[in-house]
Amino acid sequence: MPKTFTMPRAAEPLLRRQAGLLSTLQCEELGIGREVRRRMVKQLRWTSPARGVYDTDPVPLAHRVRADWFGHVARWRTWFALLLHGPDAIATGGCALVLHGVSGLPRDFPLEVARQDRSPRRRRHGVAVVDYSPFPTVTIGDRTVARIDHAAAQAITKLPRQNALAVLDDLARWHGFSPIELAALHDLVRCRHGAAMLHELFGLVVTRSESPAESFARLSCHDNEVPPDDIQALIVMDGKVVARVDFIWRLPDGRWLVVEIDGVGPHSSPQALVRDAPRQNQLLASGQVIMLRFKPADNDKPGGVGAEIAKVLAAHGWQPGRYKGAGTRIELGSPARTQ
Repeated sequence: MPKTFTMPRAAEPLLRRQAGLLSTLQCEELGIGREVRRRMVKQLRWTSPARGVYDTDPVPLAHRVRADWFGHVARWRTWFALLLHGPDAIATGGCALVLHGVSGLPRDFPLEVARQDRSPRRRRHGVAVVDYSPFPTVTIGDRTVARIDHAAAQAITKLPRQNALAVLDDLARWHGFSPIELAALHDLVRCRHGAAMLHELFGLVVTRSESPAESFARLSCHDNEVPPDDIQALIVMDGKVVARVDFIWRLPDGRWLVVEIDGVGPHSSPQALVRDAPRQNQLLASGQVIMLRFKPADNDKPGGVGAEIAKVLAAHGWQPGRYKGAGTRIELGSPARTQ
């Protein structure tokens, strides 16, 4: 038996798709026999997180250094669930949303699959085998997956409120869900356990939310009774757009409170933060802007970022519902808009 092992080139597409995981069946089809698999695990070059599943990356999942770490973890967990239950497992709930490319799920979203024969199976390694009423499916690659609307209905009743809103925002912005389709999804959700807490969220969905962290922060603002006057607002000076800001409120004295969520979306890299600095200085130098910046983790504090924003707005006498210019450009240095 050769002492060296080279991964077959035919495995590369599978490894990219499945976040480095392979099943025993896939290994056999690739010509990677049992003795080779045992040797790879014994040499700590592979790990076996469960019987019948192999991870070809020996670095523990939590310690991997990747720019797409959160997405990688979501794919790893999803494919672990599917490979654990074999090729006839159907991706449902959060696992199906991952395969559809939907963002907003928490890191530890519930893992679940269904069986094509609807046979009962016990939970294994934290993966539930569910038996939903018959639901439409699609094929992604070679896997059967709950259709995106049914996957969302299966998933969001089991998620924290902020993640449920982030998923709904993502469906509206990136997956083309129209108001009619969101209403149909709402109808799918109504009869499910846990739906009561979700009804208000459908009224908060916007197509301009650019990241889950923005959805989390916006929900915190609503919970603290300080909904943004506008989001992703364009600010103009001397006829030129100088900034697009995450959230904005019009203050009674004519100034603006601007809130930015750093570390996500357009602000996600150190280079982006450097580019943001001149823009921020320009806004502050106008004398017409008050700016607050938050990290996504700030929303985990009691009250979230909304509580901090509410304190500032209260100090300036802001009241909801007065600003009528949502969706229009904001010109600094121009006469104040009527409210």
